[in-house]
Amino acid sequence: MKKIMLPFFSFLLVLSCNSQKNIAVAQTPTPTMPASAPNSGYWQQHVDYKMHIDMDVNTYQYKGKQELIYTNNSPDVLYRVYYHLYFNAFQPGSEMDVRSRTIADPDARVGDRISKLNPNEIGYIKVNSLKQNGVNIKHETVGTVLEVDLAKPIQPGEKVTFNMDFDAQVPVQIRRSGRNSKEGVALSMAQWYPKMAEYDFEGWHADPYIGREFHGVWGDFDVKLSIDKNYIVGGTGYLQNPNQIGYGYETGTVNRPNTDKLTWHFKAPNVHDFTWAADPDYIHDVLQMPNGPTLHFLYKKDLNANELENWKKLQPKTAELMQFFNKHIGNYPYKQYSVIQGGDGGMEYAMSTLITGKRSFGSLVGVTAHELAHKWFQFLLATNETKHEWIDEGFTVYISNHAMNEVMNQGKKNPLTSAYNSYIGLAKSGLEQPLTTHSDRYEFNSVYSTQAYSKGAVFLAQLGYVIGEENLQKTIKKYFNDFAFTHPKPFDIIRTAEKVSGLELDWYFIDFAQTTNTIDYGVKSVEGNTITLERIGLMPMPIDVTVTYNDGSSEDFYIPLRMMRGEKPTKATIIKDWAWAYPTYAFETSKAIKSVQIDPLEMMADVDKTNNRISI
Repeated sequence: MKKIMLPFFSFLLVLSCNSQKNIAVAQTPTPTMPASAPNSGYWQQHVDYKMHIDMDVNTYQYKGKQELIYTNNSPDVLYRVYYHLYFNAFQPGSEMDVRSRTIADPDARVGDRISKLNPNEIGYIKVNSLKQNGVNIKHETVGTVLEVDLAKPIQPGEKVTFNMDFDAQVPVQIRRSGRNSKEGVALSMAQWYPKMAEYDFEGWHADPYIGREFHGVWGDFDVKLSIDKNYIVGGTGYLQNPNQIGYGYETGTVNRPNTDKLTWHFKAPNVHDFTWAADPDYIHDVLQMPNGPTLHFLYKKDLNANELENWKKLQPKTAELMQFFNKHIGNYPYKQYSVIQGGDGGMEYAMSTLITGKRSFGSLVGVTAHELAHKWFQFLLATNETKHEWIDEGFTVYISNHAMNEVMNQGKKNPLTSAYNSYIGLAKSGLEQPLTTHSDRYEFNSVYSTQAYSKGAVFLAQLGYVIGEENLQKTIKKYFNDFAFTHPKPFDIIRTAEKVSGLELDWYFIDFAQTTNTIDYGVKSVEGNTITLERIGLMPMPIDVTVTYNDGSSEDFYIPLRMMRGEKPTKATIIKDWAWAYPTYAFETSKAIKSVQIDPLEMMADVDKTNNRISI
């Protein structure tokens, strides 16, 4: 891979007075929705945004004009629409503020900070006017949601144009978005614009912004951003006017306007969000991967020597991570991807991520691996994060842990061991809630985190135990191929696994994702050559058993679960299936037994492993 250092790029634009260099942008096709929908009845709404934003970097206020063409692809007549106004969460008395001050274990980044904000520190989006096809329409701001009564219902298949003028203020950096982060990044602009809520077969998803993540409508963005000429801007989309900005990568006459502000014009095809960051003191590095995409790295000049070196070493590792995900999930379809220092931790966005930059090398690679993996699990496979956060976070943990194991040569036998241990600890605590719980409705933040990240990862890893590892890898690739650029639901991964494996798997989805039933199998007794196993937990599973004989040899047995209606591929000796309602199961061996071990590879999330082995 050729590493390029340059002051300008079409996705993240960086100002520099030192040099101008050319870069060949990878000729990746414009991403589009799959030609065939994942199922015959599937539909999704579409948005086309045009926005012009005028930012004042001194007051942190901006004015916006938005034209939104909304296409109703649903079979329903729509009488209302809703917009998210996320910045309104950063005001004293907001739901985010009150929830953070009343939950037992608040996020330390939030705590009671919102309640103490002064008027010039809060965030807000104020809608001044809104028209539907040129007609003024009634709207009301209710917390972080704009409720809109339409002048005329939107018919199935109809396109309507909404025109909006709005004023906004960037809040002090508290959670994800904001100004003047602890690391000194001026502007981290995520969820900063009036954003149309998603409508699907379940209805509207106009959830208030209380603290969790997001859901958006697929569409195209055309954004013009006017900002102080000294600021370095990066974010979603491809820059349309590099020569007018003054640091173009193409030959030709530079026509930079003599003004205090520059206007950056970005277009982003087929995304469901638009994010940008800006600071006058960013360093910009570029790494061109063979056949694309182009990787961009944007980080502050004032990092210490070790931190600056870590950002340099991060760059080839990011390329390796991109190659890993391309190989094991599917090809990244956009021309660029950018790692930007900003925000308050790590958060994924369209074609980019915001991460804190003052980290050790291992931490920097780890957070990048996780956020980059989100480009597949959540951005391209755009599940509703407010409802199904475990698909988003858990599947990302699964694949990024495997990627880190390879890219960083960690040598772990099971990269998900910590996730298994974390989930099992929660399952035994009595605090667990079903994965069907809305992400804002968890009693404790810690329970949300463990379930979203750890149990979600175990769900996918353990699925490999159930259907076989090779089938799991095929399932992941088919899931991506069938559902990229759509909004898959949790059961879609199980149906995909069923199609790949030929097994019936609804029981697995029901017990592990929709209940708090636990897995607990044990070796009850060994009498002569007869082994008796018992099911103690309520959740059924197929069972792998290794028997070691007195002569030193061993034999692997596989006990199918009857309700699976089949077996995973295995080299083990397959014996009769086990029906769930029977609490015990016995089988005989041909030789004298020394020991019996259930699940020797520990890929089953058994909550009590002390009874999994017996020695004679």
